[in-house]
Amino acid sequence: MARPCGLLTSSKEPVPLKSISVAVAIGGFVADVTATLRYKNEEQSPVESVFVFPVDEDSAVYGFQAEVDGKTIVAEMQEKRQAQMSYEDTVAQGQEAFLLERDPSSGDVFSCSVGNLPPGQEAKLSVSYVQELPLEPDGATRFVLPAVLNPRYVPAGASEASGVTSQVPRAARGELPYTLSLSANIHSPYGIEKVQSNCTLGPLRYLGADQAVAQVSLAEGQQFERDVELLVYYKQVNTPSVCVEAAQPGAQPGSLMGEAAVMVSFYPSIPDPKEQATTGEFIFVLDRSGSMSCPMSGELHSQLRIDSAKETLLLLLKSLPLGCFFNVYGFGSTFDSFFPDSVEYTQQSMEEAVQRVKALSANLGGTEILAPLKSIFGKACRPEHPRQLFVFTDGEVGNTEEVIAEVRSHSPTHRCFSFGIGEGASTALIKGIARATAGSAEFITGSGRMQPKALQSLKRSLQPAVQNVSLNWTLPPGLEPVLLSPAPSVIFGGQRSIVYAQLTGKQQPSGGTGSVCLRFTLRGEAFENTLPFTLQPDSDSRLTVHRLAAKAQLQTLDASGRQASDEEKAKVIAVSIQSGVVSSLTAYVAIHKELGQPLQGPLVRRDVPLTGLFGAKSYVGACPMTSPPMMPLVMMDCRLFGSPASPAPNYHLGRAAPKMRSAIQAKVAREATGDPAAQDPEESPLLRLVSLQKADGSWALDGALASVLGMKEEEVAASLPGQGVDAAVWATVLAVVWLHSTSGDQKDEWELLEGKAVAWLRAKAGAHLDECLRAANALLKASVAPAVFGL
Repeated sequence: MARPCGLLTSSKEPVPLKSISVAVAIGGFVADVTATLRYKNEEQSPVESVFVFPVDEDSAVYGFQAEVDGKTIVAEMQEKRQAQMSYEDTVAQGQEAFLLERDPSSGDVFSCSVGNLPPGQEAKLSVSYVQELPLEPDGATRFVLPAVLNPRYVPAGASEASGVTSQVPRAARGELPYTLSLSANIHSPYGIEKVQSNCTLGPLRYLGADQAVAQVSLAEGQQFERDVELLVYYKQVNTPSVCVEAAQPGAQPGSLMGEAAVMVSFYPSIPDPKEQATTGEFIFVLDRSGSMSCPMSGELHSQLRIDSAKETLLLLLKSLPLGCFFNVYGFGSTFDSFFPDSVEYTQQSMEEAVQRVKALSANLGGTEILAPLKSIFGKACRPEHPRQLFVFTDGEVGNTEEVIAEVRSHSPTHRCFSFGIGEGASTALIKGIARATAGSAEFITGSGRMQPKALQSLKRSLQPAVQNVSLNWTLPPGLEPVLLSPAPSVIFGGQRSIVYAQLTGKQQPSGGTGSVCLRFTLRGEAFENTLPFTLQPDSDSRLTVHRLAAKAQLQTLDASGRQASDEEKAKVIAVSIQSGVVSSLTAYVAIHKELGQPLQGPLVRRDVPLTGLFGAKSYVGACPMTSPPMMPLVMMDCRLFGSPASPAPNYHLGRAAPKMRSAIQAKVAREATGDPAAQDPEESPLLRLVSLQKADGSWALDGALASVLGMKEEEVAASLPGQGVDAAVWATVLAVVWLHSTSGDQKDEWELLEGKAVAWLRAKAGAHLDECLRAANALLKASVAPAVFGL
C-alpha cells in the first residue's frame, strides 16, 4: 500500500510542520535539491517531532542546517552513535537540537528529528542533496521528488530496526496540514524542448533565446501526497561529456575534497547484432505479495501493479529466443515456480507458461524475496547459457541489506535486471541488486508503462557481453588519475557509463588538456570511445561532482554491509566526514547553544504519521480491505482500480488530474455477474496479437488473427497471394505489417517479436516474401517498406 509521508498526529494535536519548500537545480543529468521544512510549535509544551521521509538511494545528502530566531545553525557531521548521543544528551538537558540520519535498515529512508522545539517558536530546517538523473526509454531525463514511503514487510525473526516504516502511524489521505511548493531551474547547453509532470505545473519560462535555461514550478495547492515527477526533454541526449571540478578551497591537498574531481559520462555505441541470440537462461521473479493488488499510483484510473506485471511478463515470454531456457517464480510469504528447473523455450513450454501467467494473482501474503533467490542460486547454471534474472517487485522489503548481500555473493554467475513497481518502491533494493550484479534498474509508476522498460532490459540481456574493458588516461606529466568509483565492467548500448576520479599531483597554471579512453572488445572486434577535455576546472560552490564522487565511493565501501571490517568502517566515516555526505555510519547533528534557560515541563514526542491513499492503516501485507465503517467507497476503489487495458495516467502541463472513469463501474458490473470469464477485462488488440504469436516467431492463419486485423477469416484467406504461398507465411507478413501500421508508437514493446518473425520469414518465405508484402499493404491499406523485411 503506497503511503505518502507527512506530519500529522493521529489524535489531531497541532502539527509542528507547516510547509515544505523545494528548490531544484537541474543541470544536464544532475539535480541539486534543497528542501526547507518550516516548523512552528503551537502547543503549550516543548515538542519533539520525528519526520521520516524517502530519498533516492543514489542521492548524496550533503547539507543540513537550522534557522532559529534569525540565527543559522550549521549541523556537524559526526560518527552516527556520537551524533545520536549528542542529540539525546542535549534534549535531556532541556536544550534544542536537530538530528538527520539514514535509517539503518535501508539506504533510501531518512529521519529528521527536532528536539525541544519551544512553545511558540518557529524553526526552518534545510536538507540538501545531489543525485544523477536517469534517462527514460523515450529520451526524457527523469527527476523524482519522493513523497511515498511504503511500509516494508519485515520477515519473521528480523531485527526491530527493520520495521521502522511499519511502526510509523498512518493518517487518511487529504489531511496533510502543510503546504508544498516546488520550483525548478533547468540548464542544458543542448537546449530544453519541454518539461512534463504527473502533477499540475505552471508555464515553462525560458530565460534566453537559445532555450538553454528555463524555470518551472508546481501549481499552487499541490499536496505532498504522491511522488512529484518531472520529465525534462533536451534537444540533444546521449552526448558524452567530461566535467572537471576544482578542489574545495582550504581542503587538505591529497584528501578527497582537496584535489580536482572528474565526472566522465560515456555513451558507448554498440552495434546491433545481425542475428538474435539463441542462448541464455532467463528467470523471471514476480512479486505476488498482497500489496501487488494495489494501484500503481494514486490516480483513480491507475492500473493494478499485478496486472501491469502480468502484461509485461507475457510480452517478455513471447520475446524470448528459441533455444534459450527459462522459468518463472512467484513469491510472497512463500514461493513457487512454473517448472522444477529451467526448461527449454519451445512452443509447448511457452504456451504452458503463458496460460499460467494469465491465472496469477497477488495472493501470497508478505514480501519475502530471499527464499526464492536462494532457491535459484542453489541450482547449477547451464554451460553456454548465462543466467539472467528479471525481478519485478513493489519493493516493500524490510531485509534489504540481507537480500543485496545474497545477490552480490552470486554475482559472478548471473546478472539481475530489476523493476520497481508503483510509487514508493524501495530504490535501495531495486538499485542495490542491479548494481551488485552489473545489471540495470528501472522504476515504473502510474505515469508510464512497464513494457518499454522491460523490453529494453531484455534487449540488453541479449546483447553479447563486452570483454577486456579498460580506461586509459592521457594527462600532462605530474598528474595522475585515481578512480573514486569502479571502472565499467558491463556496457549496454544506449546507456550511460559514469566514472568518477581524482586528479592528483601538480596542475599546470594554464590548465592544459587531457583525454580519457574507454576500450573494450565485442565479438572479437576492438572498440574505443575517447573523450578529450580541458584541465581548467570549473569552480562550483556546491561541489556537485565531489559529492557525487563521494557517494559512489561510499556505496563501494559500504558494499560489504554488516561484514565490514573496522578498517573499512573507519574509511567510510572518514570519506563521509570529509565530503559531508551522509553514510550508514554517520549523521548530522545541530545544537542550538543560545537557547538560554533549559526548557521546563514534559517533552511531548510527536511520532510522525504517514498519509495513506485510502485511509489510516498500519502496515498490512495487502491493499487494505478493512476500513472504517464510514469508508465503503475507499474499499471499492482499492479493489477495483483500473484494468490491464487502462491507459497510463497522462503527463500534463497545467492540466487537472484525471477523474474516475466509468471503467471502475464497468468492472463492478462484470464482477457482479459471477462469471469468471466476464471478470477479465478485454485485452488490447496489440496484446491479443502478441498472445497469438508462436515461439518460433510465426502466426497461424485463423479466426483469432483475422479478428485482430478487423476482418473475417474467409476474407483474409481469400486474399492469400499467388500459388504455393504457405498460410503461416501470409499470416506472419500480415501481423508484421499490422504492427507497423497501427502500433508504430509502441515499437519498443514489439521490436523483439518482430525480429523473431522476420527471421522466420526470411528462412521460410523464399521468393514469395516480396509478393506477400505488396498484398498485405494493399489489404491493410498500409505502406510498410520492404526494408522492414530485409528486402
